[in-house]
Amino acid sequence: MKKVLNVGGHSKNIPLPRCYAGWEHLLLDIDPKGNPDILCDARELAQQPAASFDSVYCSHNLEHYYKHDVLKVLAGFAHVLKPDGFVYLVVPDIAGVMRQVAEKGLDISDVLYQSPAGPITVHDVIYGYSVEIERSGNPFFAHKTGFSERSLIATFQAAKYNWVYSGCGNFEIVAYAFINQPGAENARLLGLPAPQGG
Repeated sequence: MKKVLNVGGHSKNIPLPRCYAGWEHLLLDIDPKGNPDILCDARELAQQPAASFDSVYCSHNLEHYYKHDVLKVLAGFAHVLKPDGFVYLVVPDIAGVMRQVAEKGLDISDVLYQSPAGPITVHDVIYGYSVEIERSGNPFFAHKTGFSERSLIATFQAAKYNWVYSGCGNFEIVAYAFINQPGAENARLLGLPAPQGG
């Protein structure tokens, strides 16, 4: 059975994308309240067994690290991935937010969109969901860096991910990143172009 490491996912009750149906799901988190399988700071992933996961899933977590720690986190992802594995990453689209602010003349405290958790302001996307930060009392929920699609791709490339596929929508960037060229099975799974010669 294939294995996915859900980094910073908070709880196993939050569903994973459909591509992981039937996979073994292990949760890694720094917060013990979510009862993670692995209690660990993602900056310390190099201490985990190497090449043990087929994928790393990380949704709305990478922006919680300072810019100088992001490459360390991505290197940790590469460490735990099998050679044909991939990272499935979701982060806020700061460039998309900036465009919306400029086009609509929004202020930092204005509501950008409505979410199941409630209204999300420009401030929430840039600095972290203020309601959750206040409720939890945990400053780790604050955002410490941000990405445009172009800067995210460049960051993956700096971390030696040679194949990166990305797209934007709903103020999010979704990226699939591979160290090695994706094989036919993963290309089909993620809807990527068929590999050359495959």
